[in-house]
Amino acid sequence: MNAATFGVARRKWLPHAIAVVSLLILLYPLVWLLATSLKPADEVVTSLDLWPSHLEWSNYTTALEGVSGVSITRLFGNTLLIAGGAVIGNVLSCSLAAYAFARLRFRMRRVMFAFMVATLMLPHHVVLIPQYIIFNRLGLVDTYWPLILPKFLATEAFFVFLIVQFMRGLPRELEESARIDGCGPFRTYWSITLPLSRPALITTAIFTFLWAWNDFLTQMIYLFAPEKFTVTLALRSFVDQSSTSAYGPMFAMSVISVLPIVLFFFVFQRYLVQGMATSGLKG
Repeated sequence: MNAATFGVARRKWLPHAIAVVSLLILLYPLVWLLATSLKPADEVVTSLDLWPSHLEWSNYTTALEGVSGVSITRLFGNTLLIAGGAVIGNVLSCSLAAYAFARLRFRMRRVMFAFMVATLMLPHHVVLIPQYIIFNRLGLVDTYWPLILPKFLATEAFFVFLIVQFMRGLPRELEESARIDGCGPFRTYWSITLPLSRPALITTAIFTFLWAWNDFLTQMIYLFAPEKFTVTLALRSFVDQSSTSAYGPMFAMSVISVLPIVLFFFVFQRYLVQGMATSGLKG
């Protein structure tokens, strides 16, 4: 093999080799999580070996029993309720707000859009205390409303901006034809713009589901009763529910809790790529 042939071959296999190595690095935490979930209690903290000396399936048995008298079915149901409500709220409210910014003409539209985008730089912790005071005065603390209701008010500026950028790339001729046929703004939004914005809406739904499913801080602040706990709060309960932390069952429940979001991502990943690729074409 001469130098030219070797150079061509290297340019072909080198990107693949880099991709394989990068994939192994990214998958290592998942492999470690799965292996640790099967370790005996005395090996979770003390042993540095990746694989356990023997498989401790009782970790999964303990995890499936739940925590604090609450079954794992109830925990997953609570989490799914919050994540599902957040998805519905964000998709509806953010798409409505985005349609107004992208298609309607009203006074101070640009100023309001700039102010909305500026809130992206506002840390979540800054508004956490004022929001808690409001929901506490409304008597909604220790309920799911503080975790779901804000999603119906288009409070996620990132998703509004994402859908605005997508809607600006849609042809206006379709909406103009709908107006000629007598459709008002809401009918045009519901029948024309919303179906065409499906990639951006599915992208919004995926990110909202993942963030709501994995949320810990907000749920810890608003939820107190064990029967209202989510999966993330239950994971924390394995650490301090007794004098000896149950790390094995905690990692086992972590594996179980990851499965729904992995499945959700793989089902809708092609829409995620399409939505992210097309949302920034026009500004």
